[in-house]
Amino acid sequence: MRIAYDCETYVNCFTLSAEHVDYPIKWAFEISPWKDDSRAIVEWVQWLVGHGAQMVGFNNVGFDYPVLHTLLQMGKATPQILYDKAMSIIHAQDSNRFASIVYPSDRYIEQIDLFKIHHFDNKARSTSLKALEFNMRMDNISDLPFPVGSILTRDQVPVLLDYNAHDATATKRFYHQSIEQIEFRVALSKKHGKDFLNYSDVKIGKEIFQMELEKAGVQCYKYGPNGREPAQTKRASIAIKDCIPDFIHFENPEFNRIHQWLKEQVIVDTKGAFKVEAMVDGLEFVVGTGGLHASVNNRVYEADADCMILDIDVTSLYPSIAIGQGYYPEHLGKQFVSTYRTLRTQRIGYKKGSAENAMLKLALNGVYGASGDKFSIFYDPLFTMKITIGGQMMVLMLVERLMMLESVEIIQANTDGITLSMNRDVYADVIYSCDYWEKMTNLTLESVQYSKMAIRDVNNYLAVSVDGKVKRKGAYEHDMEWHQNASALVIAKVAEQVLVHGKPIRETVVNWPDKMDFMLRCKVPRSSHLLWGETQVQNTCRYYVSTEGQSLTKVMPPLAKKPDHWRRIGVESGWTVCVCNDLRDATMPINYEYYVSEIEKLTLGLI
Repeated sequence: MRIAYDCETYVNCFTLSAEHVDYPIKWAFEISPWKDDSRAIVEWVQWLVGHGAQMVGFNNVGFDYPVLHTLLQMGKATPQILYDKAMSIIHAQDSNRFASIVYPSDRYIEQIDLFKIHHFDNKARSTSLKALEFNMRMDNISDLPFPVGSILTRDQVPVLLDYNAHDATATKRFYHQSIEQIEFRVALSKKHGKDFLNYSDVKIGKEIFQMELEKAGVQCYKYGPNGREPAQTKRASIAIKDCIPDFIHFENPEFNRIHQWLKEQVIVDTKGAFKVEAMVDGLEFVVGTGGLHASVNNRVYEADADCMILDIDVTSLYPSIAIGQGYYPEHLGKQFVSTYRTLRTQRIGYKKGSAENAMLKLALNGVYGASGDKFSIFYDPLFTMKITIGGQMMVLMLVERLMMLESVEIIQANTDGITLSMNRDVYADVIYSCDYWEKMTNLTLESVQYSKMAIRDVNNYLAVSVDGKVKRKGAYEHDMEWHQNASALVIAKVAEQVLVHGKPIRETVVNWPDKMDFMLRCKVPRSSHLLWGETQVQNTCRYYVSTEGQSLTKVMPPLAKKPDHWRRIGVESGWTVCVCNDLRDATMPINYEYYVSEIEKLTLGLI
């Protein structure tokens, strides 16, 4: 049995709402001057424990459960005590975010934290429950009804309870989007006898990697007067020449210039340390610590009887370079390479799209990323740069070799692959060059043929494979991950219809069947607010561009130079919008002109 739940804490009111994940059974509890459900909450949790239940929340390990744990320990608590606990958790996040964590062995009841499972505690993936409500297309997106720290009146408590119940329902809904990930973690925990329940995919992968290393006798930690510390290889500087394999060479003078320049560089930081550019055959190639990039702009390519479009990628680039070249963090030794190879083989054994395959993919790449993390057991910046720079030089060698072939045009090149336009009669020569390169580098290439590519730039393009599958990048993406902003998907979806199927823009937009695809989301922090016209609306706001309505404006705190001047920043400046956090408010007509203009930005240069 699993129960989705959420807590709200105010100075004089604590509420807990919960909902059975499989049945329409709900619970609501209140501790306030007008009602004291302290004992009822304790008895309810005891009843859940007796039935072997798990509690499902969103950031519950970091917030909701530590507050609830305080109540369970005391048996009875005032709203003030629970509010003070909540504030101590929030304030500790700036200095020590682990200070208030209740570890699994100390919890009264098992917790499943969707926030952690989806790695939303990573800054780059940070996502709120409100943003998920938008992405899940819920009928209502509700923001906190009263400012934090408010003293509530008796009439406000039912409003808070309704909001609390709404969040519990949203958590339940997201739970059902996460069942595969949860059950995978349950099975993995049983298999290894270790609690993986609230681990992200990357954390699971790194933990599995570490376990395999330790099984092989590799010491991943040092123990001393300061306790346990990760074994690491720290370096005062890195000579880039030590990151480039000896077999790298170039005939093209521009590529050779990059090669020679790199060999002269010594860096002390791996983050954005350098970038060097070269113009070859009218295409600008950029090499740097961020990767290799080159692309034509505003071009459309179509395959026909004479011409083909071929995309060539290195299979599992980062792990494959480490395995193929025998690279490893110095303190972990050669066993690291053997473990890398074993996990890569395991991943191949799982079906693409499965939770196991996804976890191992992120793990294999995550270990490479962790080699640049100063808190990780994998830390060795020389290993990081060997893969980053060495890999780019290898791919650039393949670029040069293919450019020498008659009729071959490089459409794009990036860190792990190349896309070509070429006459079909040179296909055998391309394959021969790829085979030769594979033997030289100990890497494996995989390829796919495209029937069409529409490229705005290196980060934004559509590619249609010969079997009809569409690869989308940047502004053309509409199959969003949960942490991404799924606003105005109609723009990317119609752009695809225009570029791939030749549909007319205006007619397609006006007749688009899913009105939710027109919705956008705006969010401002609690220090700011949103104005619809001159009416303040909630900080996470759903809206669409309408021929009626009012302007939407962010009102941001003053900057130091103008301490009395609150900044006003227009959202969709020049257009009016209809705010509809409750879908029943979506009564105003859609302004199709806005969406048409945005689609034209993605298509007019390409049709």
